[in-house]
Amino acid sequence: MDETRLFEKLRAIEALFEGATTDGERIAAGLARERIQERITRIAASDPPIEYKFTLADQWSRRVLSALLRRYEINPYRYKGQRQTTVMARVSRRFVTETLWPEFEQISATLREYLSDITERVISETIHKDSAEASEIESPKQLAEG
Repeated sequence: MDETRLFEKLRAIEALFEGATTDGERIAAGLARERIQERITRIAASDPPIEYKFTLADQWSRRVLSALLRRYEINPYRYKGQRQTTVMARVSRRFVTETLWPEFEQISATLREYLSDITERVISETIHKDSAEASEIESPKQLAEG
């Protein structure tokens, strides 16, 4: 997957979650974002924001989640002493389950696939053609004590 295709795929994911139904709406992403902001406000009336703790293993996932939160004008933060794997945010449960987390998962999967493809290509072209995982073998027998 080249970068152009990656950006197209990410824009398509964004359009899906912004509720765009026509090309005109996709072009007017700012308006779509406003619709999501309005949805957040409506949801907050019946499902008030709570403090969420997201634990994400890699920096790429944390960056994606933080960027999504900021796009929806939600402040990501971490308390002093919390691990770098933690992202905190005050957001409604319904928004997380219906919009934020599904969008995050799709974007993350797309980026992981892209990064994996690039990593595989770089390793095979510069280090060794075979970059497969190490093979699994039987453990050595224990030496008899004697």
